[in-house]
Amino acid sequence: MPSSADQARVVLDNLLTAVILIDDKLCIHYVNPAAEQLLSQSERRLIGLELPQLLEHISLDLLRLRQGLTSGQGFTDNEVTLVVEGEPRLVELSATPLADHEQRLMLVELRKIDQQKKISQELQQHAQQQAAKELVRGLAHEIKNPLGGLRGAAQLLQKELPDQGLREYTSIIIEQADRLRLLVDRLLGPQRPGRHQVHNVHSVLEQVRRLVELELPSGVTIDRDYDPSIPDFEMEPDQLQQAFLNIVRNAAEALQGHGHIRLRTRTVFQITIHGQRYRLAAEIKIIDNGPGIPESIRDTLFYPMVTGKEGGTGLGLSIAQNLIDQHKGRIECISWPGHTEFSIYLPLRK
Repeated sequence: MPSSADQARVVLDNLLTAVILIDDKLCIHYVNPAAEQLLSQSERRLIGLELPQLLEHISLDLLRLRQGLTSGQGFTDNEVTLVVEGEPRLVELSATPLADHEQRLMLVELRKIDQQKKISQELQQHAQQQAAKELVRGLAHEIKNPLGGLRGAAQLLQKELPDQGLREYTSIIIEQADRLRLLVDRLLGPQRPGRHQVHNVHSVLEQVRRLVELELPSGVTIDRDYDPSIPDFEMEPDQLQQAFLNIVRNAAEALQGHGHIRLRTRTVFQITIHGQRYRLAAEIKIIDNGPGIPESIRDTLFYPMVTGKEGGTGLGLSIAQNLIDQHKGRIECISWPGHTEFSIYLPLRK
């Protein structure tokens, strides 16, 4: 009769959930076949590796695993990004400490988040973002009306004042009112799609590249990896150019004078965008090798006024998302230290 350890191994080996057994040094003692598939490595290569050696990035703080081993308390994280061989994988992670007299061990279960759940999360996140934007737009409208009155009154007062020194004060009021109005206009953003025409997405990206290259320091380079099979499609070129430009400029600023930006396009098949299924879509990726986006703002990255830059307005990505939405598209971002990737999906065919 097989031992209880052998029976346990048979059970684990047949689970569809990826299972990894680690010690207090995060060293791997066991992986089941599902984990081999998820991590794209054989058991022989994985045994003895430490998790930080295996994973280029994990969004989970590995200190939580060490603390769980020390305290004997398990935990679950519903959304963890693993990066293996340059590819991000979204999983649910559960960690359970095991009683062992010889050493501290922890059983880590990794379940890939299925496509339907991901779509549901995207729809919920998009709804929250839209609600936040509508709130900001409402506030912007409330500011814009009295702002016009304030500027008009300052202009009238300027005409009545005989003293040039006093007129300088009204000039400051007018100047700052204009500055605030520009900010409010950016908050409101384009409310309606522009005039659509059949156009080539690569010509739009090339315009963006040429514009940004004029501003780049010598230590930053841009290269292209375009899929020539992407057909021309209906778009508002100026709006798409603005959306791409906002993202590429953000990438250039994040590189702080040294690094690399890649513009990449591909066709993707059978994709769901905001709950609508499409047979064909264009995928545009803007990738940089900068420091990555701070974890504290990743979930709210596309909200108005959210920024990781000192002195930034936090409007560039919000406006970009609004413009992509008007093309019935989707924009998403993944980031870890040394890699930030914005993916834009624009439907071509239902």
